[in-house]
Amino acid sequence: MSPVERPSGPPGALAAEAAGEAPEVEAPGAREAAAELDREAGRLRFELAIDAAQIGSFDWDLASGRLSWDDRMMQIFGFDRTEFDGTIEAFRARVHPDDRDRVVEALQAAIDGRKDYDAEFRIVLSSGETRWVQGRGRVLPDDSGAPVRLLGAGYDTTAQRHGEARVSRVLEAMSAAFFALDREYRFTYVNAEAERVLARNRDELLGESIWEAFPGTADSAFGKHYRAAMGSDCEQIFEAYYPPFDAWYEVRAWPSPDGVSVYFLDVSERRAAEENARRSAARLAVVAEVTSVVSGTLDSGDGEELALQRAAEAAVPVLGDWVILSLVDADGRLRDVGSWHRDPASRPLVARYAALRLAAIGPDAPLVRALSSGQLLTVDDVGAAVGRTLAPGEVREVFQALAPQTAVAVPLAARGRTLGALSAYRSADRPKADADDVATAREVAERIGLALDNTRLYEQQRRLAEGLQRSLLTAPPEPDHAEIVVRYRPAVEAAHVGGDWYDAFVQPTGATVLVIGDVVGHDTAAAAAMGQLRGMLRGIAYRDVGPATILAELDAAIDGLGMGTMATAAIARVEQTPEQRAEGTTSLRWSNAGHPPPLLLQADGRIEELAGPRAELMLGVEPSTVRSDWVATVRRGATLLLYTDGLVEGRDLPLDEGIARLRSALAELADESLDDLCDEVIERLRPEGLQDDVALVAIRLHPEDRPRPPSAGPRRLKPGPVGG
Repeated sequence: MSPVERPSGPPGALAAEAAGEAPEVEAPGAREAAAELDREAGRLRFELAIDAAQIGSFDWDLASGRLSWDDRMMQIFGFDRTEFDGTIEAFRARVHPDDRDRVVEALQAAIDGRKDYDAEFRIVLSSGETRWVQGRGRVLPDDSGAPVRLLGAGYDTTAQRHGEARVSRVLEAMSAAFFALDREYRFTYVNAEAERVLARNRDELLGESIWEAFPGTADSAFGKHYRAAMGSDCEQIFEAYYPPFDAWYEVRAWPSPDGVSVYFLDVSERRAAEENARRSAARLAVVAEVTSVVSGTLDSGDGEELALQRAAEAAVPVLGDWVILSLVDADGRLRDVGSWHRDPASRPLVARYAALRLAAIGPDAPLVRALSSGQLLTVDDVGAAVGRTLAPGEVREVFQALAPQTAVAVPLAARGRTLGALSAYRSADRPKADADDVATAREVAERIGLALDNTRLYEQQRRLAEGLQRSLLTAPPEPDHAEIVVRYRPAVEAAHVGGDWYDAFVQPTGATVLVIGDVVGHDTAAAAAMGQLRGMLRGIAYRDVGPATILAELDAAIDGLGMGTMATAAIARVEQTPEQRAEGTTSLRWSNAGHPPPLLLQADGRIEELAGPRAELMLGVEPSTVRSDWVATVRRGATLLLYTDGLVEGRDLPLDEGIARLRSALAELADESLDDLCDEVIERLRPEGLQDDVALVAIRLHPEDRPRPPSAGPRRLKPGPVGG
């Protein structure tokens, strides 16, 4: 027997046969009973599922027109068996008038096309209540293909519709735009605000792909984030600019099983406000930065050109894409001294244009007109105003490469004087300067102009002060075999005439007198008092008296003349007897009125402070103060240094520490010439600049058993009874 002829039977029978056993004989009708039981169980499960889903069924015989409904369908439509006559007209009568034609057309289309029927519609019950029903069905044809029956089901969707309606009402009431896309990125919902923002009717958008409705979206940030939400099932939150609408949007796109839902809000006004705030902060910052760098550079003495270069760097890019700053020299000639471009690659071009433009522009150029009028000038088309006037050649080529579109030219002026100009340029891809930008350029120019003018006035006053100060300080004498060096350095932080002074002169007896002094104060009154004290001291000292007597009589003169001045001073007198000359020694007689102690550098390198056992009051405090003389004997080759406190004391240098540093410097510089020693002492102790005036007077006593050294000067004085 072949496999296809093998008798069929229950599995148990086949197994028994295979085992060589006699199969059980099945009772007649048992198989049919089991099959019927299975079918009944299947029908029960189906009915339970249908009942649980509250789905009703219908059967419409197209030939007879008979419409059969089950009990659930009767319940959905609000009929009982006595009311429903089994006709399609009874169904149509229950359909809401506004939906009736649409539903009938859907049924007819399904019949005519032999296809499935699917419609959702409203029905009106006999009580007047309106409910929603979803109907679905399939047309059955006969052997010839003609439609004979329409079988289907229906279920109540009122609750779902009411829920959707509530959601829809919320979405429609939202002030934010909202739309939903299906998995093919087609619009499935658009609320009223989205209609307004997108400027499209929802009827036009529903069912249309967003990529087709808004072609610029696909490759934009919007498209990127929509696809990311759809593909990753992660919410996307972002802000993006949409050029066709010239607007910024805050967007949230979150995925769902049906596609992606999008909430978006036009934040253009907020972005504009933030941008205005940012630009305002940037404008304030550039004003502060320019003021700081210009003032700091000028105060440090680095010069106007470097100050304007740093100002140009600080002004970009707030004032423009590139900037040129110019100075008016004392002879009225304009020079471009600072330039900068936001693009490092273009900075050499700007520098080259700055080197060429002043010789190439005409008298009607915006820069020239701004300078001549003293008024800020804005230029909307730099190419027309300047570019067309440039002669062919390098300057025109550089100008064209820089391609400026708009510009602002503003003079740097202060106190009625024009000191230079600021030129700020912008390219075509950047809006021209608005009113706030122009005001910022004006403020920056005013700050630069004022800083320049203040520095120039300060320099004039400083030179005047220094000249006056120096005019009161005479050149030192040239005693025999003695070298005297003097130094005066004004403070860098003030232009006032100071009260520091030095003096050196030879008394009639041949003794050399060194004086160092400092009047309290830094103003013209201090300078005047310094001049008076210096003159009186010279007059008193010419009577060939010692240091203590000089200070005592000067103290009495201050009180007697009612000068109201206080000052410190130290006086050293170099004395020598014939015996000392033969021995190679000299006496130093000194007295001190509250001044820092002079330092003595011995010929063997030892350093001593010329300080008495007690400090004595400064001049002008108590006229009856007793002044004392002290005497030290030194070998020739020694050096004596007198100095003012500006060298050894300041905000960053306590007096004791300053004197210790000075001693250390003298020890290291002992073998230097006296000129170099004085210069190096100032440089080492005040490397960051002087906070106060500094005056020095130093004397080096050369050995007298050798020829007079050239450093002592060409003059040779006849020695008197006591030589210097």
